[in-house]
Amino acid sequence: MQSHIVPVGFDYDRLIAPLVRDRLEVDRVILLQGAVGSEANVEYSRRLTDKLETDFRNLLGAETERRIVEDVYDYDAAFEQAYRLIQEELDADREVWANVSAMPRTVSFAVATAAHSVMIERETERSRIHTYYTAPEKYLETELAEELRREEGVLERVLAGETDPDEITERLENIRDLLSEFDERGTTIGAKEINGRHIVEFPVASFSSVKPFEELILFKLGESGEFASVSELAEALADELDEPFTESFRSKVIYNVDRLGPGGTGYIEQEEAGKSHRTRLSRLGQLWVRAHRSR
Repeated sequence: MQSHIVPVGFDYDRLIAPLVRDRLEVDRVILLQGAVGSEANVEYSRRLTDKLETDFRNLLGAETERRIVEDVYDYDAAFEQAYRLIQEELDADREVWANVSAMPRTVSFAVATAAHSVMIERETERSRIHTYYTAPEKYLETELAEELRREEGVLERVLAGETDPDEITERLENIRDLLSEFDERGTTIGAKEINGRHIVEFPVASFSSVKPFEELILFKLGESGEFASVSELAEALADELDEPFTESFRSKVIYNVDRLGPGGTGYIEQEEAGKSHRTRLSRLGQLWVRAHRSR
């Protein structure tokens, strides 16, 4: 079962649209509703939460729960709340997905950091914790600002006695449409597609120290992309190091690949293919290679 933790700010589309468009499994949704700010802000966030709660149930058939974030600017409290929530969901045998697209940055960073912390403590469940972001297709604030600039010109002409009833009617209709869209969808519109998906997932892990021979393996995988088996990888490394391809050398590569795999640092992922295992870098491994290749 998959559980999505969704902090609600002033966005609608990018909290639910990516899950619908990418057809992600959504069994349970925990909506985090902020309770600090002006009365208008709190009320607006409450209305969006109501709408999301209804649509998660109707569109995705998800069980929903609402929790209050008492102070969206209290990082420590937000971290503790997110940390406990992630642990609860894992203990209930649910895979955890955390959307950090909305809410103030304090809550978003607290949720992301809590996910990292839980992963370190529950390393064998690394693959069951996901943190992701969705970019909007359009920011509505920009259109609101442009509309205000246009209204400024209209009001200046009204004061100068240059009133055009048709122009005022048109501006009034535009304002009503824009406000309706803002009330319905929040400050952003749409969910932008990036590399074929509507979410950008952040690897939940911390870099670990890598030994020299492990570095060679990672750089080789970064250079070649994928090997059909660990033996094929070992053969390529032996050739590069100008060493004989012996059973001892092959065993050394297998041992180090295991250390770099899901049960170790998580830099390598493998896929069973008959009696062999296709071997490639994980997303975290790709980031490690990218960060270290120019040293």
